[in-house]
Amino acid sequence: MLFTVPSATTSSTTIDPAVLTSGDAIVSKKPDLAIVGAGIESQKSTAAAAQTDLASKTAKLVGRIKALGVADKDLGTTGYWVGPVYSSTGQTITAYRASQQLQIKWHNVDTVGKTLDAIVQEGGATNISVSFGLADPKAAQAEARSLAIGDARSKAQAMASAAGVKLGQVIRISDLSTASRPPTPLSFGAAAIRQDTQVPVGQMEVQVTVEVDFGIA
Repeated sequence: MLFTVPSATTSSTTIDPAVLTSGDAIVSKKPDLAIVGAGIESQKSTAAAAQTDLASKTAKLVGRIKALGVADKDLGTTGYWVGPVYSSTGQTITAYRASQQLQIKWHNVDTVGKTLDAIVQEGGATNISVSFGLADPKAAQAEARSLAIGDARSKAQAMASAAGVKLGQVIRISDLSTASRPPTPLSFGAAAIRQDTQVPVGQMEVQVTVEVDFGIA
C-alpha cells in the first residue's frame, strides 16, 4: 500500500509519502541435531526400593550413552517422578513406581537409528522419543530474512510502478516473526525398537516475515 510517514526532521511535522510492504520467505534445511529422549522406570513394593532400582538402571543407561561418545554437556535429566501405583478400585496402593527421563543431544542425525538401538537393547531404556533441529538456526534465519526483504522490495516496486512513482530508500524494517517447523517428532516404545532402526530425518522449514517501509523518490 502507499502510505505516509512523519519526516525524520525533528523541527518539522512534514508527512512524507512512502510504500509499506511485507515480505515472506521459507528456507528448508536438513536438521543437523537430533534430540533423543530416553526414559527408564522401576516398580517395587516401596518407594525407596523403586528409587534404588531406578538409580541402578539409570547408571547402566548413562554409562551406555557416554560410551557412545556423548559429552556431559549434551546429556541431562528432563523429568524425575516417584509415586504410588493404585489397584483397579483406586483405594489401595499396590506398588510404587519411579521413573526418570533423560535428554541426549546427538550431533550426527544420520546415525540416530543406531543410537536408539544401543540405548534400548544395551542401555535398557523403555521409552524413546526423537525430534530434530538445527544446532545453529541463526544462519538459516538470516538467509530467510534476506529473502523476505527481497520479497518485500519486489512487492513495493510493483506497487510503486502501478502508482506511477519511483521507489526510494528503505525507511524502516521490522522482523515480524521467525518460525521453525521441524520434522514431525517420533516416539517409540522399547518393544518397537529392533536392530538397525530406521529414522528418516526429512527437512525442517525456517519461515520469516518482515515489514519494510520504502520512501518515494
